[in-house]
Amino acid sequence: MEISWDDFQKIDMRVGTILEVSDFHEARNPSYKLKIDFGKELGVMKSSAQITTLYSKELLMGKQVIAVVNFPKKQIGPFMSECLVLGAVQGDNVILLHPERNVENGTQIS
Repeated sequence: MEISWDDFQKIDMRVGTILEVSDFHEARNPSYKLKIDFGKELGVMKSSAQITTLYSKELLMGKQVIAVVNFPKKQIGPFMSECLVLGAVQGDNVILLHPERNVENGTQIS
């Protein structure tokens, strides 16, 4: 399915730094609850991510990730997800997308 350039420009992808990681026991599939800092403009947003097979909580702390920040909030069990962390999916494994070098939180992806 082809989309237009205008459609693509509506997607707001930003770089953020993971501040907090906790187990999401209520999720159907093994997941973490994340708090991610997207800088002054957007602040801290929450997300759930099924990334437990390749990432420990300790490895995620302070890691920069890329997320879509303008989707509607989504209720996942008792948790409200505010952004979608992006990753490459290979079977049960998700490899997080991240900038090659550290950049300022909130930096837009284009």
